[in-house]
Amino acid sequence: MDRLRIDDHKLMYHVHRVNDWLSGGLVYPIYVEIATSGTCNHRCTFCALDYLGYQRRFLDTQVLRARLTEMADRGVKSVMYAGEGEPLLHKDIGEIILFSKSAGLDVAVTTNAVLLRERLVDQVLGAITWIRASIGGGTAETYSSIHRTRAEDFNRVLTNLAYAAKVKSKNKYDCTLGAQLLLLPENYQEAGILAKTLRDIGLDYLIIKPYSQHPLSLTRTYSDLRYGNYLRLRDDLQEYNHNGFQVVFRLDTMQKLDELDRGYARCYGLPFWAYIDAAGNVCGCSAYLGNEALQYGNINEHTFSEIWEGGTRLRSLHWTEDELDIAQCRQNCRMDKINQYLWELRNPPEHVNFI
Repeated sequence: MDRLRIDDHKLMYHVHRVNDWLSGGLVYPIYVEIATSGTCNHRCTFCALDYLGYQRRFLDTQVLRARLTEMADRGVKSVMYAGEGEPLLHKDIGEIILFSKSAGLDVAVTTNAVLLRERLVDQVLGAITWIRASIGGGTAETYSSIHRTRAEDFNRVLTNLAYAAKVKSKNKYDCTLGAQLLLLPENYQEAGILAKTLRDIGLDYLIIKPYSQHPLSLTRTYSDLRYGNYLRLRDDLQEYNHNGFQVVFRLDTMQKLDELDRGYARCYGLPFWAYIDAAGNVCGCSAYLGNEALQYGNINEHTFSEIWEGGTRLRSLHWTEDELDIAQCRQNCRMDKINQYLWELRNPPEHVNFI
């Protein structure tokens, strides 16, 4: 059982927001992903956003603070610092995390964890709901080959995560500490090694997730990768599920890669989330970064409310719902499960009253 619903969605817990959407009302996002940095200290072989060029750009801290306050006031519930670069490269990331929490937002961080040093952990761990580290292998050799970085980064990441686990335990913080392995031909044999290592240093979970080809990414090495030969790993990895540790094997997501029918014909999920890139652009979809049809405005030029309630976003939503060909979208996109759910609400099957 995936207790965190990582291979599912949580929109059903926001019934009032969904009802507002069904009635045609204004819906502010529940969740916003924010890229504090456009650059990255790794060059992973699987990077979906390599086409953006790892630009050395960073969000303005004071502007972001103002927008975070406003977003919380408008009903945004959570922010995740991740994006097209490594979020911990922002010089003020500690301040940003603490301010986000003080504004009333739940905070998460997706990171390669190389910069998750002791000082930062001590500063922010109590303010974070969860941290997820991307780890591409179970050994330093495989890790460095996939992340295209120095082998010593592997041990640094494990040391950083082990320290975070100790701080969490000592202070009884609620922060969930996890990692994810993007399953590739180069690393599948090390999934068990990584699971044991992470369990032993005190993490809460390891996600095993599939690669999904981004339509714009430059890398095409794994574009034809399918997971039929790897599904047996799900049962093999169950042996590591004890002492509070869980391996979340994203079986449903892997199997969906071979399905032509997504289960919905339109993208309905965009009102419930937003993406802010490292230049401050508010985007509707992280799979179409740089596409003007899905850019709503820029937080350096307008308030979040002006952007969210403005005509540009409304026109973009109409275009997305009426004209966007979802067959061209990324398979297993971020909104996939949410779109299935919303599609059924708008297009219910027969006999729904016989519950």
